[in-house]
Amino acid sequence: MARADALADRLADFASPVEVGIGARTGVAARLADDTPVTATDVRPCTVPDDVTFVQDDITDPTMDVYADADALYALNLPRELHHPCRSVARSVGAAFQFTTLGGEFPAVAAESETLPAGETLFCATNRGGEPA
Repeated sequence: MARADALADRLADFASPVEVGIGARTGVAARLADDTPVTATDVRPCTVPDDVTFVQDDITDPTMDVYADADALYALNLPRELHHPCRSVARSVGAAFQFTTLGGEFPAVAAESETLPAGETLFCATNRGGEPA
């Protein structure tokens, strides 16, 4: 099973996911958008599939309306410095936060890991741990 397929299968239960930092990796959002509305964000303008809604936004200074209706925020290859801001936004709107890291990095937030069929490790942020000082 391909990486994008495995991630999309795992995220398929969410009704209104938002992908943070989509960049040029549109595979997961495209697969999810076959069955549910998907919003994707990035700090730079990005080209996304027609059935994915794109909003230019910075998760470190978020426009909260973008995330207000989300039941999940997810991010792929998310740098450690964005783990806390993403978790904070997800907590603020009552959404789950799931992500993959860059290479062998460990999460900067409390998270449980799950190995997906394609060998990808997906982290699911937990409610343990407070916000950074």
